[in-house]
Amino acid sequence: MTDKNTITSLFQAFEGKKLLIIGDVMIDSYLWGNVDRVSPEAPVPIVALNKRESRLGGAANVAMNIQNMGGIPVLCSVIGDDSKGDLFRSLLEEQGLSKQGIMSSSNRRTTVKFRVFGNNVQMLRVDEEVAHYLRKDESARLLKCVNAFLQEDNIEAIVFEDYDKGVITPALIGQVMDQAKIHDIPVVVDPKKKNFSRYQGVNLIKPNLKELREGLNLNGELVDPEQIHKAVLALQDKLKVETVLATLSDKGIYYSQRNSSGERESGAIPAYIRDVADVSGAGDTVIGLAALCVAAGAPVELMAQICNLGGGLVCELVGVAPVNKDKLLMEAHRKFCHQPS
Repeated sequence: MTDKNTITSLFQAFEGKKLLIIGDVMIDSYLWGNVDRVSPEAPVPIVALNKRESRLGGAANVAMNIQNMGGIPVLCSVIGDDSKGDLFRSLLEEQGLSKQGIMSSSNRRTTVKFRVFGNNVQMLRVDEEVAHYLRKDESARLLKCVNAFLQEDNIEAIVFEDYDKGVITPALIGQVMDQAKIHDIPVVVDPKKKNFSRYQGVNLIKPNLKELREGLNLNGELVDPEQIHKAVLALQDKLKVETVLATLSDKGIYYSQRNSSGERESGAIPAYIRDVADVSGAGDTVIGLAALCVAAGAPVELMAQICNLGGGLVCELVGVAPVNKDKLLMEAHRKFCHQPS
């Protein structure tokens, strides 16, 4: 338990924190309609379309979560030189997010995830994307943009948001890490399989259960608390990271942080019972909140509590959506304080 002032002060400390987000951006596209018959052409439902909707996804959703919490996100990525890329830029403008760090390439396709909902139930997802790494010249152009922000802006944390779509290359990781050390900026990572072992020495890494298994080449499920504890510590040692924040789906979050003396503070935060509507985007919320907590110097247990709570809140919403700061603060006061708010 903690006190109300500590939580309020942490949320106030998020204000104005400038975070650099590097990674795979995308559009989450939704087709909403009604289903009342089956197609005569094939045994599939017919969705009578009522509404189309496009939202920012991937690293752009991380940026929106940081923005909603009062931080200043600086987004760096590469999109396709196509109509969906134009739409992506328009969505950034609508959200008041800068396009300065967004580059386009004729060699790439802007990633779009199409989700079809019938009677408010997701029925199908179609992904439009390319997943090969950036070419060397494209990666060099992205690094130049990143370095410009690091030299000119007061960046207080760097976020790698890796969806295995190719924007984050092994060379880029190493070069950004070198710059982070020079500028003494903490680095937090939301990893995927392809680059997992490349994130040596980052300040915080946030794998989910699948990524934790893959990162350690484990067979079978991680279900026992002792198994999860050992896996998190093994990952911490393998990648030489300061903090591991493992998201465990309906089991909550497990954290472990090692201080300069080598001592570890570890623990499990159980998930809160919620009416889960959609889990998509929850990881974006968690890494955005974790990055803000790292920038603000929050204690690891409080960070895990806030991240766990925020990730759960967005699961109550259908579709990818950023966390609401006021609602998160109110729930944090109610659940974590000695005295109710």
